[in-house]
Amino acid sequence: MSSSQSSTAIIGAGIIGLSTAYYLSRYQDPSSIHIIEASPELFSSASGYAGGFLAKDWFAPPLAKLGILSFNEHRRLAEENGGEDKWGYSSATCISYAASAVDRDSAKRGDDWLRDGTSRADAAPVILDDSNLSQNPGWLKRREGDRLELISDEGTTAQVDPLRLCQFLLEEVVKRGVMLHHPAKAVAVCTDGEGKLNGVRVLKDLKSGGDGTESVVHCDKVVITAGVWTGKVFEELFPTSNIKVPVRSLAGHSLVLRSPTWDPQLEKNGCHAVFTTNDSQAFCPEMFFRVGGHLYFAGLNSSTIPIPDAEGGKAKPHPDALASLRTAAADILGASNSGGEDDLIVVREGLCFRPVTPWGHPIISRIDDRELGSGVATKGGSDGGVYVASGHGPWGISQSLGTGIVLSEMVAGRATSVDVSGLGLR
Repeated sequence: MSSSQSSTAIIGAGIIGLSTAYYLSRYQDPSSIHIIEASPELFSSASGYAGGFLAKDWFAPPLAKLGILSFNEHRRLAEENGGEDKWGYSSATCISYAASAVDRDSAKRGDDWLRDGTSRADAAPVILDDSNLSQNPGWLKRREGDRLELISDEGTTAQVDPLRLCQFLLEEVVKRGVMLHHPAKAVAVCTDGEGKLNGVRVLKDLKSGGDGTESVVHCDKVVITAGVWTGKVFEELFPTSNIKVPVRSLAGHSLVLRSPTWDPQLEKNGCHAVFTTNDSQAFCPEMFFRVGGHLYFAGLNSSTIPIPDAEGGKAKPHPDALASLRTAAADILGASNSGGEDDLIVVREGLCFRPVTPWGHPIISRIDDRELGSGVATKGGSDGGVYVASGHGPWGISQSLGTGIVLSEMVAGRATSVDVSGLGLR
């Protein structure tokens, strides 16, 4: 059996799963690709509530080529499909903002901002002073003694609305014939008489509140792209496996805002991504201006917020966290937060769970049959296999399309566009 004749089940309909389905449908009959998603609301976590910031060269060496591949693909996809109108694709000017003069040279730098709580701007490959900044973000409140630093070269950072990008990808794959099972929870794998994987048992009709109805999605290959739930899904499908998929969560609250000081003329200067600090709130805000005047405000992260069950729907944001974001946003943007007409307009509140690994790099790998547990094996070569892709942390949107490309190539038995052999479980 060739790879074009085998079937694939992708568990998880977030941006990694959709990207994989989108590119895999170039190599495999789309009707033989099945996407299984347990959440009653699509894109209810990181894929729908992330910032959508894209970078080309902000990554450590193991991810450098993947980052370039993905960034270039974001641009190509947008150019060929009207991405500016459909999902807000735009180039971005990246800025580090300090409300008071600081000695930037003494600041800690590196790409480990998730662990130490510092700004993601510390991963930027360049630092230039504000003399190189020809267009300031007009929506940012300036203070005497403050400092702006340009931290991106032209053409190396961009911005999208991830929810709208996911909606585009889903529409495209369904149009091609990919099968979406939603809401449906994968509960076990099926095997043939020789112990070879040949399907996934799923529970459907979960919205009814009952136990659901069971059916089988026939497949030879399983791809787990379930975000923070990836480890749990793997354990449930392969309960006798001797390995764990070490994906944990970094939860992040966010606001989508419209400022009362917004002027449509500001958009002529292009989009800006601004990274700053807020001493009174003890976190490092990130602000991403989107096409159309919306501003994504985030940076308040936590590794202790419990992860809800995937089938339970989106998590409810914590009121105290949202209050902290509102206060910081009003201060940084120079708006009121008192309930008057000068208030920031909150368009949307969010809480998402970013999947992270202990070592800070994602997992993009085929799982060796010997590690699937007793009684389970897969067909050889590209005719079968179990694959995992998760743990992208804050870079899930940025690296999504590149991950979809290389993962689809792995599943189809093709040489990958870039080397991801260093992104395994070990």
